[in-house]
This record gives sequence, structure tokens and C-alpha cells, in this order.
Amino acid sequence: MKARNKYILNRVLLWVLIVFMAVWMLFPFYWAVNSSFKSENQLQMMPATFAPRDPSTHQTSFYTRNYKAVFTNPAFLRAILNSAIVAVTVTALSLAVGSFAGFALGKLRYRGKNVTMYTILAMTMFPQIAVLSGLYAIITGLKISAIPSLVITYLLFSLPFTAWVLTSFFRELPMEIMQSAQVDGASPFQTFYMILLPLTAPALATTGLLTFIGAWNEYLFALTFTSVEPNARTLPVIIANFPAQFSQQVPFGEIMAAGIIASIPLIVLVFVFQRRIVAGLTAGAVKG
Repeated sequence: MKARNKYILNRVLLWVLIVFMAVWMLFPFYWAVNSSFKSENQLQMMPATFAPRDPSTHQTSFYTRNYKAVFTNPAFLRAILNSAIVAVTVTALSLAVGSFAGFALGKLRYRGKNVTMYTILAMTMFPQIAVLSGLYAIITGLKISAIPSLVITYLLFSLPFTAWVLTSFFRELPMEIMQSAQVDGASPFQTFYMILLPLTAPALATTGLLTFIGAWNEYLFALTFTSVEPNARTLPVIIANFPAQFSQQVPFGEIMAAGIIASIPLIVLVFVFQRRIVAGLTAGAVKG
């Protein structure tokens, strides 16, 4: 009886912790959605309301002009396109190059492999602010436009991460897979492309998603490299510049609406790739 009571208590405490963490993480997003449907007068109501309400009648009233202002802003729409181009390009190149690097580091034998791995790991240790001025001087000296410069810069940070993560996934794949492919006459590239790469789909989905989120949300380099090219600004930079675009006061409603819109692609991607992540890596891969 005592053991059962202890089990029930542990389950209750676990669910209390889960609920607390869920509220802790989801409440900021809920508050952003709530604020995006409020006018300036509604945002200034004291005490703050957990749902948009009319200041005079206190009835539920959703203010949709914030979203209309955002969607009718040409700079914001152009920023969505710029962010999509940069994020998709960086993700595709990172997965393409990182998968080759992960295969080589995880499955092939050659001199200097450990030095290569530690060099890749060391590249992830530098903070962004430490290399910002040097990268800006190089990009300015080479006269590269803003969008390509962002792609090149993000690759400097995403490629080491992608290669390091994929290396661990390739290393854990059984060697029997490669041996079976060699017996069947497959070349190393055919083994990589036709057999091993499909087995790392969960790893590709995870690293690709993280790379896309990083490129989509990055602000520091985007602000720096687009300072002289406003048409190339990405979503974080445009959202940060909303106060100068719409009014003399800080338009919190428009900023919240833009933030919600910018978060929708990331939420969709997480739900789409969630099933891939939980898939088995090597189920049925080894020949019997």
C-alpha cells in the first residue's frame, strides 16, 4: 500500500511539473497572440486582460487592424521572401555538404580525421560578435550583396553544427550495412546516397529544422549586412524597425502580429517533421 501511494504521489508530482513547464513555455506565445488582437487603448488597460476586451463595455473585442497593417506593408512581405530565400538556401547547402562530411567523418578511414573533427568543433566555439567585424570587412571588401553575404555567413555557423551532428548519426549505423552494399558491388558513393543517407532521415530532419530556425530568426548579422541595403532586410530586422515605419509611438500590436506571422512557418515545420524524428534509424536495413 505504501509503495502504491508513493507511485501515485510521484505521478502527481510529475504531471504538476509537466503542466507547470507547459504553462511556463506557452504563456509568452499566448500573450503575444492576445496582444496582437488588441488596439493601443486595449493594450493600455489596467489591469491587463487575458483576452481582448473593449475598454468601455469590457466585452470581448478582437482588433484585426494589426494584422491588416502588417500584411499591407510591402517591406514586411518582402522581408518574408528574403527570410525564406536565405533560410531555405542555408538549410539545403548545410544538409548537402554536412551529409558528405558526416559520412566521411563517421564511416571512412583517413589520416587527420581526428584533427578535422576537432577543427570543426572549434569553429562552433566562436561567438557571433567576435567574428562580426571581420566578416563585415571581408564582405564589404568583396562587394557581395546582402542576401548572398547572409547565406555565406550563416553557413559558417550551420555547417560545423550539421557536420558534427550527422557524424554521430553516421557513426552509429552498423558497419554490416556498408559491407552488404560492398558485397553487392556498390561504390562508396552509391552506399552513401542510396543506403546510408535514407537511414539518416531523422537526423537530416532534426538538423535541417534547427538550421532553418537559426537562419530564420538570426538578427545580428542580418541587421549589419542589410544596413546599406534596406530591400534585403529579413523578418527580424523589419519587425525591430516597426516603430519607425508605422507611428511615433511603439506599435506593440503590430509587432506582436508580425511576430506571430513569422512564427507560423516554424510551428508548421515542427509538426511536419516531428514524425520523421521519431522514425527508426536502421529498422530493416541489415540484410538477413
